[in-house]
Amino acid sequence: MTIPGPQPRPDGGVGAITAAGGLHTYQLWLHTEYGPVVRFQLPGAETAVSIADPVLLEATAHLDRRPERLFAFLDPLFESGNLQVLPAEEHAPWRRLLLSVLAGRPSHERHFARFTALATELADRWAALPDGGPVALQKDLTALSLRMICAYALGGDTVDPDGVVTAFEEVLTEYLGRLYQAPLPGTPEERAGRTEQALAYLRTTVDRVIAAHRSGGRADRGDLIGALIEAGQSPARIRDTVLVTMLAAHHTTGVAVSWTLHLLGRHPEAAGRVADELDHVLGDRTVPEYTDLRRLTYLEMVLKESLRLYPPGPYGARETTEPLALGGYGIPAGAVVFYPFWAVHLNPDHWPEPERFRPERFTPEESAKRPRLAWIPFGLGPRTCEGAGLAMVEAELLLAVLLRRFRFRPVPGHQVTPIERFVLWAADDIRMTVSPRVRQG
Repeated sequence: MTIPGPQPRPDGGVGAITAAGGLHTYQLWLHTEYGPVVRFQLPGAETAVSIADPVLLEATAHLDRRPERLFAFLDPLFESGNLQVLPAEEHAPWRRLLLSVLAGRPSHERHFARFTALATELADRWAALPDGGPVALQKDLTALSLRMICAYALGGDTVDPDGVVTAFEEVLTEYLGRLYQAPLPGTPEERAGRTEQALAYLRTTVDRVIAAHRSGGRADRGDLIGALIEAGQSPARIRDTVLVTMLAAHHTTGVAVSWTLHLLGRHPEAAGRVADELDHVLGDRTVPEYTDLRRLTYLEMVLKESLRLYPPGPYGARETTEPLALGGYGIPAGAVVFYPFWAVHLNPDHWPEPERFRPERFTPEESAKRPRLAWIPFGLGPRTCEGAGLAMVEAELLLAVLLRRFRFRPVPGHQVTPIERFVLWAADDIRMTVSPRVRQG
C-alpha cells in the first residue's frame, strides 16, 4: 500500500516547509491533510515517513540510528564526532554514563538546595521590578536553567548565562538557516564570522568550566565532568559532552516553564488551583523541599499538559536499517522515520479537543486510557532524552517557587507565536507581568 503524501517538489520540500512557517507547523498540516502516516520530502533525506499515531509508533520504538544528514548542521559544534548520531555500540555506554549522573534521585536531592537558591534569586529580582515588570520569560528562565545545569552536572556556576544563550542562538540560527535555506540578515561572510566568533566563545567557556573543575581537584562521579574523567573519556569528548549538555538542558527546562506560565496566565482558574495546592502543601514555607514535589500532583498535571501543547523539542528522527512493516505500509531500509511530537500530542483520536488546555487529562485514570507513546515530549526508544527526569524536577521546582510568590498575567497586546528555533520558541519571547500573590486564609 502506497503511503499518502504531497507531490514531490523540485526544491526537495524546502519551499513547502518555509511556506508553512517551519517544519513543526508543516507536520501539523501534513497529518491533518493526509492522516497518521505521511510520506514527505525533507532536506537531507531521500525517503521520509512521518508517524503521528502512538500505536503505530510502537513498531519503531526499537530504532537506534539517527539520520546523519539531518543532524549534520550540528557537526561544527563537536570535535570528537557529532554526539547526536553516535553509532549504537558507542552511544550505549556514553548514554549509561550520562544517566548515571542525570537520572538518579539521590543526585537530584543532593542538588535541590542549590536549585532552590538559584530559583529564589530570580524570584527576588522579579519582585524588585517596578510595576510588576514586565519580564521576558524565555530570556530569564533559559539563563536560569543554564546556571542550574552547570551547578548540577558540571560542578559549578562559572559561566555568563546570557552570553552563552546568545552564542548558542547565533550558531543554531546560522546552521538551521543553511539546512532549510532560510533567508538570514547580513552577507554569508558576515554571518560566518559571527558564527565562528560565537562558537569560539562557547568552546572557551566550556574549557573554563573544565579547568575550574580540574583546579578543584575533584574526581566526583556525581558531576558530569568527574564521571567523564573517571571513565577515561578523551578531552575532546569531555568538551563536546559538556557543550551538548549545556545546549540541551538550558533550552528544555527554561522553555517548558515559560510555556507553562504562559498557559496559566491565560487560564486563571487553573492558576488558582495550583496556588491553592501550593498553599496547602507548603504551609508557611515559601519554597518546597524535594519530597514536596510528589504531593504537588496538580502542578505536575499542569506541567505535563504544557509539555503536550508546547513540547520544547517538537520532533525527532530515526533511520531504518532494514525494511519495516507499519500499519499496512512498507518502509524501506535507509528511510528516515520522522517523529512529529507536536502532531502526536495534538492527535484528536487520543486527545479530545486537542488544542484545549486541560490538565485533568493527566490524572492516573485518564493516563491509563491512552497508549504509552501518546505523550513523548522527551522522545522514545533508546535515544530518549537522558535528562528527562532532571528536567521535570527542575521545572516543577521553578514553577513551585514562582507560583508561590507571583501571579502572572499576559502583557496586553503582546503576541505569542511559536516558532521553530531548534526548540519550540516564542518569536518575540513570552512577556508577562508579575505581581505579588496574596495568600488567602
